[in-house]
Amino acid sequence: MTKTALITGITGQDGYYLSHLLLNRGYRVVGLVPPHRQPNLTKLGTLANQVEIFTVDLRDNTALLTAVEELRPQEIYNLAAPSFVPDSWNDPLGTLDLITGTATRLLEAVRQVGLSTRFYQASSSEMFGDVFISPQDEETSFHPKNPYAAAKMHAHWTMVHHRQRYGLFACSGILYNHESPLRAPQFVTRKVSLAAASIKLGLTDTLEMGNLDAKRDWGFAGDYVEAMWRMLQVDEPEEYVIGTGKLHSVRDLVATAFESVGLDWTHHIVLNSSLLRQDEHFQLVANPSKAKRNLGWEPQVSFEELLEKMVKTDLERLQSGAIAFTLEQTLPSFLQGTSQPS
Repeated sequence: MTKTALITGITGQDGYYLSHLLLNRGYRVVGLVPPHRQPNLTKLGTLANQVEIFTVDLRDNTALLTAVEELRPQEIYNLAAPSFVPDSWNDPLGTLDLITGTATRLLEAVRQVGLSTRFYQASSSEMFGDVFISPQDEETSFHPKNPYAAAKMHAHWTMVHHRQRYGLFACSGILYNHESPLRAPQFVTRKVSLAAASIKLGLTDTLEMGNLDAKRDWGFAGDYVEAMWRMLQVDEPEEYVIGTGKLHSVRDLVATAFESVGLDWTHHIVLNSSLLRQDEHFQLVANPSKAKRNLGWEPQVSFEELLEKMVKTDLERLQSGAIAFTLEQTLPSFLQGTSQPS
């Protein structure tokens, strides 16, 4: 029997890679997309013709219940969330409703319809916030520092409570930063890859950056969606920390990206204190040993390979005209701060 998988947040980076993975495994993939998000379907490229789209307001209990009852999925991947963490300060309640509200409504729909659906909740390393121990694992306490992280933590515990009280197969991946050429330019990894490509082509000469000492555990999004899928294939639903276990600074990020196209980054970086992020974390790094032990999961793409892939893709985009870049479109306007997990 063909399995049906529902995905919220299908038009995001993770939604794309997860859809690709599930389609290759023979799934029927259905994206739950709010009406105002319909224009974002173009982000799926050719995958848009291979997945089904169910238009539904994620804030509507009845509509989500109807969707779950009609589609009767074997698996649900709840990836719905704002993609850029600092934006959560602008709309804390909206962030809470999108993240926690969607998770709660979907879990309740599964329970009320009486399905044995396996549910994946996208949790985040941002939940750890002010950490007192590094690396972090599944037993590390949460100390969120922003509305996004607080909402993710609430959704995480809502999922745990539904599993414990109602016996649902519900689990979560506490994912660290995972990047790809699909990242939007407001994320630091893509900001840097686009700058390296633009400078290499002579379209600009400098890049403004904030804190070069900020550190992250960066991996490849394509690897991380494999971990999501594996969590729903095991016998027992549990939480898993998913990351590389390696810390890299923004300085490492810049140096690696620029080196991939033969540039000395020190000749092109201008520091700008207005780009500093106030709730910066310095020691968020994963201990993914449980995922390795129980799921057989390990990241396949290295930090260096990830950056080379991103810069090469941006070079090709700029050269082909797939994306436009002029001297008037200065890179600093694209971003403030460092990249966040999805």
